[in-house]
Amino acid sequence: MTPATAPAHWHCSASPDDFAGALTATHRYVGMWVTADNHIRQELLANGRYDEARGQRDSAYTGRYEVTGDHIDYWDDTGSTADGRFEGDVLHHGGYVFYREGSAAHRQAVVTGGPARSSF
Repeated sequence: MTPATAPAHWHCSASPDDFAGALTATHRYVGMWVTADNHIRQELLANGRYDEARGQRDSAYTGRYEVTGDHIDYWDDTGSTADGRFEGDVLHHGGYVFYREGSAAHRQAVVTGGPARSSF
């Protein structure tokens, strides 16, 4: 098909989930991120999706994400967007402070009660 005969619009019936297994994150932030009190637990999956639990509610928020350097952008499945910033094993997102689960920063936050809110 030449450009002159190609359709003006291409349509694809596939959803982002159809490609999820084909995508692999190449950043160092894949894994579980939690607040100091463990109330919010956000898993960044290697396929570019995230799954966030709150309290007893599993999968309270799900969607896709992209990491560029130390910046993360989120697109919730409901249409909401958000972003955040990594500082080593600490993630500032949505006004909260998350810690890489099991990291030294997480262990210290559990002992001290760590900040629940972020200034980011």
